[in-house]
Amino acid sequence: MTLLFTRPGTGAPARPVPGPRRRLALATLLTSFGNGLYLTISALFFTRTLGFSATRVGVVLTLAGLAGVLASVPAGRAADRYGIKQVSTVLLCGEAVAVAALAFCTTFWAFAAVVCIATALDRGAAAVRQALYARAFDPATRVADRAYIRAVTNAAIGAGAAVAALALQTDSRAVYQGAIVVDAVSFLGMVALLPRLRLREVVEADPEPDLVPAPDSVPDPEPGSDLDSASDLDLGSGSELGSDSGSGSDLGSDSGSGSVSVSVSAAARRPPKVRVSRRYQAVSALNAVLMIQFALGEIGLPLWLLQDTRAPRVLVSGMLIVNTALVVLLQVRAARSVRGIASAARALRLGGLAVAASCVVAACAEGLSPVAATLVLLACGVLMTLGEVLNQAGAWTLSYDLADVRAVGAYQGVFNAGVAAGQMAGPLVVTQTALRHGLAGWVVLGLVFAVAGAAIEPVARRGDGK
Repeated sequence: MTLLFTRPGTGAPARPVPGPRRRLALATLLTSFGNGLYLTISALFFTRTLGFSATRVGVVLTLAGLAGVLASVPAGRAADRYGIKQVSTVLLCGEAVAVAALAFCTTFWAFAAVVCIATALDRGAAAVRQALYARAFDPATRVADRAYIRAVTNAAIGAGAAVAALALQTDSRAVYQGAIVVDAVSFLGMVALLPRLRLREVVEADPEPDLVPAPDSVPDPEPGSDLDSASDLDLGSGSELGSDSGSGSDLGSDSGSGSVSVSVSAAARRPPKVRVSRRYQAVSALNAVLMIQFALGEIGLPLWLLQDTRAPRVLVSGMLIVNTALVVLLQVRAARSVRGIASAARALRLGGLAVAASCVVAACAEGLSPVAATLVLLACGVLMTLGEVLNQAGAWTLSYDLADVRAVGAYQGVFNAGVAAGQMAGPLVVTQTALRHGLAGWVVLGLVFAVAGAAIEPVARRGDGK
């Protein structure tokens, strides 16, 4: 049995759904601007305004990261069971409330609880959002569309950070609280745009590999059998994509919500288990290692620059500007060059090598003159950004093409749990390697990126999918 996207009520392949990229770009613009505000002022607000020590804040943020990892898979499973838009709406509204509450916390334990809740809701919403992209975008162009969304994300975060600089100048509790509330309200902008977003339908069809977004055909299950011996994610009977119940969560509804119906065979509608293949889990784990690169840019390089080189402090913001500009310029182009599993795996291998090279270059900045250190660190930033855009393009492609389209939420939940795990572990890994051991630590860290990127290729190309 093969699943493919079609036009509602016909057997013909689906044409591009009009308008999803524009609506999702607008929603991303709103939420990312708010995120830019929050990310810029949050550390100062937590430490100086609320009066919590940096160590205690760090512990809370680590625990919050763990909560985000644990929330990703259940959120994806819920999206498969109750509907992508419905679950996304609940998570975004919950996140808006939690972030707004964060602005008015006065005790440490209230702060800790709210941060953990907000982060869990955020990572859950991110997992469901990836499933939303998979259903909203045309499979032939969705990686390029996803790259466009990321370019918008970076530009909007940069704009939010620029506005937040004004809040930093005032150093006022009321202004900080106002910025955090604006971030909370921004999530409601995406909620408002969701009802009119159309999602693509999934139907059963004869095997036609050129029309199938996932690489492997899924055989009809024998009665009472598992769909995949590698699976341990049980969605239960409530996960039918084509349920005819009146619960309101049915993706097969033709209601005014704008969702396109889902129609699959009885066997596909009621799988006893939907399990994520070992291949997908392995790719997700290796991608989690590559996600450490974001901690490298956000924590490793700035601290290395300030503590171990003679480069001017202003270069910290300069490198952020360079990164943002290059992502906006290059991400869509990089995504267009990645088509299919083989090219995605190759992009991840090259991206891992680029990030590894940036680690070696960064280590060379120690002991140089201010001008030389500046040039070396800028070169490091360029290499790191090139690796970043290649890794993202490759990761998006594999996360979609290796997934079972009947359980896109469960698969994206697993993939985003890996992303969250990499982001959670990143600060500890970077500080305990590069920042603690200097040149040797940078080399070890570079080898980690190179090996992870190279290992994805044989795993992703493995044909059995088990």
